[in-house]
Amino acid sequence: MSPLALHHLAVKARDVERVAAFYRDALGLPELRRHQDPSGLRAIWLDAAGVILMVERAGAPGAPQDGDPPGLHLVAFQIPAQAHPEWRARLDAAGVEITSTSDYTLYLRDPEGNRVGLSSYPERGAS
Repeated sequence: MSPLALHHLAVKARDVERVAAFYRDALGLPELRRHQDPSGLRAIWLDAAGVILMVERAGAPGAPQDGDPPGLHLVAFQIPAQAHPEWRARLDAAGVEITSTSDYTLYLRDPEGNRVGLSSYPERGAS
């Protein structure tokens, strides 16, 4: 397996527009896309020299704010889509629990509880 490259960072924010504007306007990161959901603006993605910075809304609608607080939410490393099964096996052999998955990403936690992702976005991972 080749060394992991950073794929994206996710930051939770109470005011997605304001926080994204800081990274876009003050730091010069180009905006890539906006994501909406029924509650409104959910996320703004910015390009940090090939790494996606995802500014995402903190707190799910109706959920207590402390359950999904602002701050660093996730560090995701890039893996090839076809490598998902190999990574599942490697993590299992290392005794690392995969806490959840999406079509693109395997999610786990480091020993301190920080959320980590192994992502093949925009390609769906092989099961």
